[in-house]
Amino acid sequence: MSSIAHHSTAHDSAHGHHDTQSTIVFGFWIYIMSDCILFATLFATFAVLHTHTLGGPGPKELFSMPIVLAETFILLTSSFTYGLALLAAFRKHQRQVIGFLIVTFILGLSFVVIEVTEFTHLVHEGHSWRSSAFLSSFFTLVGTHGLHVTLGLVWMLGLMIQVKRHGLTHVTQRKLTALSLFWHFLDIVWIFVFTIVYLMGMI
Repeated sequence: MSSIAHHSTAHDSAHGHHDTQSTIVFGFWIYIMSDCILFATLFATFAVLHTHTLGGPGPKELFSMPIVLAETFILLTSSFTYGLALLAAFRKHQRQVIGFLIVTFILGLSFVVIEVTEFTHLVHEGHSWRSSAFLSSFFTLVGTHGLHVTLGLVWMLGLMIQVKRHGLTHVTQRKLTALSLFWHFLDIVWIFVFTIVYLMGMI
């Protein structure tokens, strides 16, 4: 009788754990979808306002394509290295996971530094978010993406500490997978930023 009760308790515990996991995954997907709506709104705003320069310079005069290409290469490379970290996690190679996360973190931080440098240069040249509707929409869209990358880096740093302390448990692996979705999502958003804001702006 005791064995049956113990088995029932274990089954209920496993079932409850599965329900919790499903709820967390579902909640994270809702967050990703809400972010999609946020960025879609910002892209739509930029599409409407990108010609409203108030007589000032437009994309062709302000943007440096080599810098944007460098940003794109860095961010896409960071997506690849994060994928390697996730593969290492599935194989239970803890040191490789931390190593690839460190590389990804450095690449992501480099992206943010370049973007902040670009923004600072524009502001010092007198082209701030207050100069025109075009620049307001540009700073808001690109800056929001940059803020997401920064938050992803904070998340990544915390996750590296957790993996170092607790190893590759089902909790840390779940968090690695969630951050992977978030990081790849930011890469997809950046591809749209690169195409719509920078590439089409140069045409």
